[in-house]
Amino acid sequence: DSPRDLLDRLAATPRTLAHLVVEADDPLLDLAVPGSWSVRTVLAHFRDEEYLAMRPAMERILAENAPELVFLSGDDWEPGRNRSRDRKDVILGDFALQRQASLNILNGLRPDGWERRGRTASREFTLHQLVATWAKHDAEHVAELERLVGETAQEAIARRARPG
Repeated sequence: DSPRDLLDRLAATPRTLAHLVVEADDPLLDLAVPGSWSVRTVLAHFRDEEYLAMRPAMERILAENAPELVFLSGDDWEPGRNRSRDRKDVILGDFALQRQASLNILNGLRPDGWERRGRTASREFTLHQLVATWAKHDAEHVAELERLVGETAQEAIARRARPG
């Protein structure tokens, strides 16, 4: 995918999440299928992953030469995560704000910025590859939310658009 396609996909995620959960009440938000996170936890993961992992990784790649990055494991994050800002409207608002901050940086990149490199203990990658992984991460968790709420975002939009 081109950088523009990736940025468009990342920009669409906050609206997609809002469409999926706008009608969800607390019992649905907190319903957890054994072995998976609740809707509320997935939403919080979007927000926290944005400002604790993905944007800091991007910023380090832009500021340093091939920094070694360590990403959070969801299993490590979830038990100790901050639950004090878990109201649906707060999570959605915080995520939209955090995502916009990330997009503001990415939208200002020169072409050579996309080729800057970062690494983990096991591999090296470009910022373009990191952003592609970021967009894939979004898509995987959107699909998870769609399964949990029982309809896709497009189905929810179409259902609400029907008269009566």
